[in-house]
Amino acid sequence: MQLAETELENRSSTGTPNWYALFTRYQHEKSVTLSLSNKSYEVYLPLYRCVRRWQDRAKQLWLPLFPCYMFIREGMDRQLQILTTPGVIHIVKWGGQPAIVPQAQVDAVRQIIASGLLVETHPYLQCGDRIRVKTGPLMGLEGILTRKKGVTRLVVSIEMLGRSAAVDIDVLNAERIGRFPAPKLSHRFSASA
Repeated sequence: MQLAETELENRSSTGTPNWYALFTRYQHEKSVTLSLSNKSYEVYLPLYRCVRRWQDRAKQLWLPLFPCYMFIREGMDRQLQILTTPGVIHIVKWGGQPAIVPQAQVDAVRQIIASGLLVETHPYLQCGDRIRVKTGPLMGLEGILTRKKGVTRLVVSIEMLGRSAAVDIDVLNAERIGRFPAPKLSHRFSASA
């Protein structure tokens, strides 16, 4: 009976399994993803392409969009199995409970990655214009509008992680839908396992 109640708590209001975030050792995101995938967990590690240049060569790399973080779907009834996976430091928690990452935020990150546009990590923002993209591969996506060296960008955030990703957009292709809400009190997620 207890297990059935836990499984129901781990589902969103639509009945689909929830996403959670894991904090990993630096540069262990890919190995943790592979290990958990081999244990039959549904995992998601958003990667972006970048080119690193050295004096004698340039190399294309695939790096985690949110360094030290990855996502796992369900599995909170088997936390010990997750936490004993080499490279996992802890499950991101809020109020002592595993923090649920909203499906819409995971979908927004997936849409950015699938768009084929230039994507890179971006500092997390807490203020600015909130926009919606009107046309193109990112149509319907909402986020925060920023400018960097004269280029307009859409920033999509995973709020509970305090992490963001940015993609270049044409400002004429966006409509303002409001202001990003001001931060409330200084609440942060619990870093304890």
